[in-house]
Amino acid sequence: MARRRLARDPLEVAPFLLGKLLVHGERAGRIVEVEAYRGAEDPASHAYRGLTKRNATMFGPAGLLYVYFTYGMHFCANVVCGSEGVGQAVLVRALAPVAGLAEMRAARPKAHSDLDLCRGPARLCQALGLDRAYDGADLVTGDRGVQLLDDGTPPPEVPDQGRRVGISAATELPWRFAVPGDRHVSRPRPDGGPVDAPSLSCYPDFPAATGSPWARAAGPEVALRTGPRPSAVTPSGAPGTDASDGVCPVVP
Repeated sequence: MARRRLARDPLEVAPFLLGKLLVHGERAGRIVEVEAYRGAEDPASHAYRGLTKRNATMFGPAGLLYVYFTYGMHFCANVVCGSEGVGQAVLVRALAPVAGLAEMRAARPKAHSDLDLCRGPARLCQALGLDRAYDGADLVTGDRGVQLLDDGTPPPEVPDQGRRVGISAATELPWRFAVPGDRHVSRPRPDGGPVDAPSLSCYPDFPAATGSPWARAAGPEVALRTGPRPSAVTPSGAPGTDASDGVCPVVP
């Protein structure tokens, strides 16, 4: 991932990130849902009132990982974007798991199915093992074992778009973006549809780039649980309702 591709307005970076891979060690997920936060121009942003000790990473160079603690129990992960010193970021709201599912399941024992492992910002941080220790990690160089990768899979031509979740300011802005029909997208869906609405292909909801090692990196177990045909997906039980449901009350 070239840093210059992230050094843009978050409203450009957010839909661009759909389809990219967030990787930590052996665990990886394809980004299927994001929210854009525009710093001083955005009352819902952590950076709206300026630089603080908590949000300092947001003011760093594009490509850093901004991880914050919320609700006294959850972490949320963001990709810093824009120009250095501006304080802009994109919240990663949901991933479609592609590798390391055994580790993800161990980290999220309350998940009712593999669809729920990374469906929501708090859940995906639990599944990938991300906490404040990774705040400031460089997603471009992978200096702490966390990387943002581009395997050539393009974002959807027309992503779903809607209002951001769990905020009390600037609630009217449609700065949430998601892969249409993807069943890993968190509730409520930005398209207004049901959480588990049928899709042409449950996972991935758009094909990985030809020759991508991530198209089959997870092995047959993942293909069975989240394979490219809806009939291959057999989630057990209803969508998860544990405390890490994915609705972050405070977002950057």
